[in-house]
Amino acid sequence: MRKNRTRQILADGGVALGLIQNGLPTPEVSKMVAASGFDWLFLDTEHGAFHTETVHSIIQACLQTPVTPIIRVPDFQYDLVARTLDAGAEGIIFPRTESPEQLATAVSWAKFPPQGVRGFGLGVPNIGYVSATFEEIVAHHNKENLVIAQIESMAGLDAIDEIAAVEGLDCLLLGPADMSVSLGVPGQWDHPKFRDAFDRVVAACKNNNIFPATHFREPHLSIQAIERGMRLVSCTTDLTLLWDGISRLGATLNEGRPK
Repeated sequence: MRKNRTRQILADGGVALGLIQNGLPTPEVSKMVAASGFDWLFLDTEHGAFHTETVHSIIQACLQTPVTPIIRVPDFQYDLVARTLDAGAEGIIFPRTESPEQLATAVSWAKFPPQGVRGFGLGVPNIGYVSATFEEIVAHHNKENLVIAQIESMAGLDAIDEIAAVEGLDCLLLGPADMSVSLGVPGQWDHPKFRDAFDRVVAACKNNNIFPATHFREPHLSIQAIERGMRLVSCTTDLTLLWDGISRLGATLNEGRPK
């Protein structure tokens, strides 16, 4: 069965780099992500309009590469978690985390008994067509799949220490945009309130032996985040990259158009 490469990078003390896919419903993005040296794909089903079949095909495309497919589910619902993991996802991101009790319940959905309550619906495609016992499959998935809680509000920040201590949690992911809005300083990444929130997420992770994560749209901000302690980092989105390329090409060709 396949090891979670991103988990291993983090466990070895490294930084895992990713990219958000939330606009282009094609498996080709995951192939390009792999060819470009990224470690994980942040597949966003909270804001991305993807059908279940599309999510499944993108996850399967990732599994043909070294890239780890990590999916942000739209909400705290058991069926969303179970279906996504059964499709082959190697990580789950829970958005808008504010309650340690709610998160503990959600974590249990991502774990087979005795660690959780996830129902067993895996077949040979889910384990890479290898021979394995029920016990081996359960132990492997409970150990390898990453569980990530996104902190993106003042309420989540106020409960940060309790949230970080939830058993079975692997990462806290700071959502900069929503957090800055919640703090009343939208997009002001150098504002003392935002910098304090950033540092509190990193500190809570360190105190609970889990990994701090975040996403920024600009590469220089992602690099700064790494320098300030973030370990699981994604940057920009598929549509942003496409627009950057198209807009530059349009500007260049229009400069050469006869006036």
